[in-house]
Amino acid sequence: MTTNIFMLGMPSSGKSTLGRQLAKELNYDFIDLDKKIEISEGKKINEIFTLEGEDYFRKLETEQLKKIEANNKLVIATGGGTPCYNNNLALIKEIGISVFLDVKPNKLEERMRNSKKNNRPLFSLESDSLLDTLTATYDSRIDIYNQADIVIEGDTDANTIMWILDAHFSKLVK
Repeated sequence: MTTNIFMLGMPSSGKSTLGRQLAKELNYDFIDLDKKIEISEGKKINEIFTLEGEDYFRKLETEQLKKIEANNKLVIATGGGTPCYNNNLALIKEIGISVFLDVKPNKLEERMRNSKKNNRPLFSLESDSLLDTLTATYDSRIDIYNQADIVIEGDTDANTIMWILDAHFSKLVK
């Protein structure tokens, strides 16, 4: 397998954590798309949203995706909304395989509150309606997420993802 693997899903679904583990297991390089944007802009994602707005941020995501070449042996953790804007899912599928980590909103809220990191521009830990916001966002994105090449429901680990990828690729070559 030499293709790029794109991790898709809501914030706190495990894209970065599992992506790093998967990259290590496969001997691939790991890229966090949000970190690439922060480095290129010299600002944190929250700052970009506050100063420039979401549309500008979504444009940056697309620009970074377009810089990724096919078959580079990369595992890329996308931002939660990345596949949902600017026809990015089609671009992702052109240059790699997409894996959607389907974690339900109540579990996402639990993870966010346990991490205590309040660094997500669309989701505030101070909000009493965090679960409602997560649910509405999940519901608005699920149809796009479900177009991923592989959908993995609930909690998982890198070994399970590797097993599923192996099964998927063996089907492709038969």
